Amino acid sequence: MELRSNNITQGVERAPNRCLLYSLGYTKEELSRPLIGVVSAFSEIVPGHAHLDKIADAVKAGIRMAGGTPVLVPAIGVCDGIAMGHQGMKYSLASRDLIADSVETMAMAHCFDGLVLVPNCDKIVPGMLMGALRLNLPTVVCSGGPMLSGRDTQGSEISLSRIFEATGARKANLIDDNELDFYEENCCPGCGSCSGMYTANSMNCLCEAIGIGLPGNGTIPAVSGKRIQLAKHAGMAVMELVKRDIKARDIITEKAIMNAIACDMALGCSSNTVLHLLAIAGEAKVELSLEKFNEYSSKVPNLCHLAPAGSTHMHDLDYAGGVAAVQAELIKAGFVNPDLITATGKTVGENVKFSKILDTNAIRPIDNPYSKTGGLAILWGNIAKNGCVVKRSAVAEEMLVHTGPAKVFNSEDEAIASIYAGKIQAGDVVVIRYEGPKGGPGMREMLNPTSAIAGMKLDKSVALITDGRFSGATRGASIGHVSPEAAVGGEIGLLKDGDMITINIPEYSISADVSEEEFNKRRAEQEEAPNNIPLEGGWLSRYAKLVGGADKGARLSVD
Repeated sequence: MELRSNNITQGVERAPNRCLLYSLGYTKEELSRPLIGVVSAFSEIVPGHAHLDKIADAVKAGIRMAGGTPVLVPAIGVCDGIAMGHQGMKYSLASRDLIADSVETMAMAHCFDGLVLVPNCDKIVPGMLMGALRLNLPTVVCSGGPMLSGRDTQGSEISLSRIFEATGARKANLIDDNELDFYEENCCPGCGSCSGMYTANSMNCLCEAIGIGLPGNGTIPAVSGKRIQLAKHAGMAVMELVKRDIKARDIITEKAIMNAIACDMALGCSSNTVLHLLAIAGEAKVELSLEKFNEYSSKVPNLCHLAPAGSTHMHDLDYAGGVAAVQAELIKAGFVNPDLITATGKTVGENVKFSKILDTNAIRPIDNPYSKTGGLAILWGNIAKNGCVVKRSAVAEEMLVHTGPAKVFNSEDEAIASIYAGKIQAGDVVVIRYEGPKGGPGMREMLNPTSAIAGMKLDKSVALITDGRFSGATRGASIGHVSPEAAVGGEIGLLKDGDMITINIPEYSISADVSEEEFNKRRAEQEEAPNNIPLEGGWLSRYAKLVGGADKGARLSVD
């Protein structure tokens, strides 16, 4: 077999390379086999990653069983929950590109023949995948799996979103310190990605839907023995891909991305998936526009209402048949192409041939959905000329159409202080700007403001729009990724307190009752955008100069 690793293992001229490999304890036999990079984001600060050393060990065992030589290399990872609400969140989305760059660097420098990516949490999954797509090597994603849910005093399932909302409730004196302490200690019971359909689990499910992750990748709990079995099979699978020369861009094609968008709508995934699928498509050399999301949103029904949209969690989805059961339903209706090759070496249809729904509370059948439209929607209008995104499945019915006066803030910090001080009233539209990819920089998630609004029982009467992002744990009329962002002259930066804003999610529209003439007048009087870079001379300075708009996936420019 002609291998990339021959560049460091074969021939007289590679004796110095082999010398260094022998110093690591590799044998001649190991160096005669394909070298497979196992990229692990294990750390002791991210709950979703604390067990990835065990997952990586199982992947390595599978590679060895199938005749390859595994090589463990690291990747960084930010815990969005721990980074939330302070300057650290500016680094979260931006770290996606660092991770992609590091995967590219390690694989190119060391001539790996294939990759098994071992991420779990939000930006790490797409970051690793973006790097692998640049390289176009045989690749399998093997995530760490979701956390189990906690339980409240009535025995109901709870997860991360509950503690953020409980914080808002405590600020409004709706609960006391003892109740807050209970949620603080019980919402997240152990390792794994937080147990709702938040961004981490959304991306792990979409890796399965797009074909680069094995069946079960998105839903098998982190603590299950089946997760270790899955990891071993991922190691075996990458060896089959190497043997058959099936590369990442052979799997992640335009049709595969459409399959992922269909599953996104059915599952009710995080609004962040729009950013990440746009960026993944860019690395896969596939043209993808925001219009495509609405095309699927208008026709693919929403079959799942996992937290924060509903009361079910990831283990419920897994027991109900997982992503495979959702795919099987979508194939029936013609929304998913069953003929595409996947990381198993089989087609989508072959992978889900025997899958079916086992619990209709967690997965509704295609003829009895939670809603006839998908979980996400893209809105356009005079304050979002390049679009913005909302998790429609997590919006209360009475907020699908809403008109209210703007309460404008130039940062998340200003907004949360005002919310906690009780200055937001029913009917208001909270506007948070200068939090976009450039203006943030880094496009912070607004989980604290949205959760405070929900915790104060205002989520059915108050909307929030921002050029920043939302956590997958956000619920309510929370509209993010407003593009163009304020920092590049977008109209969101020209809004004033009291401007009436109309949101119409069924009609995919958002607008302010401000004329173009008035916007132009305000633009002429506008002050220079604030500099929000947290560390002068730090790498976010470079990021702010190079990052593109949210409507293009907030990717770094290569020009």
